[in-house]
Amino acid sequence: MPPKSRKSSKAGKRKKTDGMQSKFPPVAVVGVAALFPGSCNARGFWQDMVEGRDLMTDIPPDYWLIQDYYDPDPMVPDKTYSKRGAFLSPMDFDPMEFGIPPTNIPTTDTSQLLALLVAKQVLEDASQGRLKEMDRDRISVILGVAAGTELLGDMVSRLQRPVWVKALREGGLPEDQVQEISDRIAASYTVWKESTFPGLLGNVVAGRIANRFDLGGTNCTSDAACASSFSALSMALSELWLGRSDLVITGGVDTTNDQFLYTCFSKTPALSP
Repeated sequence: MPPKSRKSSKAGKRKKTDGMQSKFPPVAVVGVAALFPGSCNARGFWQDMVEGRDLMTDIPPDYWLIQDYYDPDPMVPDKTYSKRGAFLSPMDFDPMEFGIPPTNIPTTDTSQLLALLVAKQVLEDASQGRLKEMDRDRISVILGVAAGTELLGDMVSRLQRPVWVKALREGGLPEDQVQEISDRIAASYTVWKESTFPGLLGNVVAGRIANRFDLGGTNCTSDAACASSFSALSMALSELWLGRSDLVITGGVDTTNDQFLYTCFSKTPALSP
């Protein structure tokens, strides 16, 4: 997520390649950070591309089980015809470092947690250890983030208990077994807590960064589907050009690789087999 720093020029304009002058002052990239499959920083990501590394793998079993949702026939209901993807390696995360109670981790979407790690990296790269000297009231966070999160799907699934109960009763099971089985199904999902609602919101990805690093500028997210990062970048540039911010953390955050998303893109169909 490279932050954009507003810079002034003598004329306040710069020339375009076609000879026309721009009314906007130049903007500089002063820090870069990234977290991608195979790499935990921007330098590693670039090296992976230079070396042409193939980071596609079968879906790891701790994501979801291929045998539960995969079928090569695209017409089979509730199945995806793809079983491969690019996945992040396990990451160390200290919740106390970011002011998050450890008990809140299950009710906080992965995108919010990993975004904090990358935001820390990009601020360190941009400030070179001088963040405390910077005017944080003029630092903004504008990110491209999909509206849906994996935790959102998890919590919606937990609310399907009436459906399970109805089906079990219609199957002729006694009430004590109906409730016992429903309890066992519910135990597969995260429990609703005070921290669940903010933990599943996509817009809180930017909000957590602003809150944790005490950034007083604009914080928001943009969902423009596959162009979300570009729309966030456009908004970040406007923020700088209008003079409302001196520094903007911008880029994209997306960690959704669950069976729901695979099925969505399979049934469109827009997913490569």
